[in-house]
Amino acid sequence: MFKPADLFDLAQTEHAAIFDGCNFAWEALKKIEVYLDQVTRQNPPRRFPGASIGERVLIGEGTFVEPGVMIKGPAIIGKNCHLRHNAYLRENVIIGDNCVVGNASELKNALLFNGAQVPHYNYVGDAILGHKAHLGAGVKISNVKLFPGNVEVEVDGVPLDTGLRKFGALLGDGAEAGCNAVLNPGSILGRGAVVYPNVFWRGILPANMIAKNQAAIEVIAKRPR
Repeated sequence: MFKPADLFDLAQTEHAAIFDGCNFAWEALKKIEVYLDQVTRQNPPRRFPGASIGERVLIGEGTFVEPGVMIKGPAIIGKNCHLRHNAYLRENVIIGDNCVVGNASELKNALLFNGAQVPHYNYVGDAILGHKAHLGAGVKISNVKLFPGNVEVEVDGVPLDTGLRKFGALLGDGAEAGCNAVLNPGSILGRGAVVYPNVFWRGILPANMIAKNQAAIEVIAKRPR
């Protein structure tokens, strides 16, 4: 499930060329910067009142950028997107059509396929979100290990060095992470996979599977005061 086509419908991005020659989907992460350098250099950005937009930023028709948004660039934002107040797009960000990036959400070296949503208080670093992938409020994608070394992905019980010091997560088409979940470095969610709210997830979640906490909730009678 690590090939680009295993996770993503490549017809749902205008930037599928990033995946050319990639045996593993995460290899595209180190190609985003070079790709943007080639396609954004000569293009002036559109202007939106109250937003701070860098020189190497392309914004598609029908996209609404609210006051307070900061886009450092280089970046490409597709058509009919909604960038909400206080969204922060750092270096090397590609956003497809009909996407949402919401309040206090931060993106860095990230690729969002068409219809992906990052709507509330999210951090998306060194990550790829597939077609209509969705993050609940407060979801964080951690992209750096606490200890030295590259991020590893376990394949058939054997750690595989991805060659990346920074690698957050891959979310396949339609995958979702619930409110306040944390996706640890190198997490991979298959198509339609779901991580429940507050789950601290690490590793690979196959397509259409659900990860949820097992902790029981205790219900007790309310005592009079």
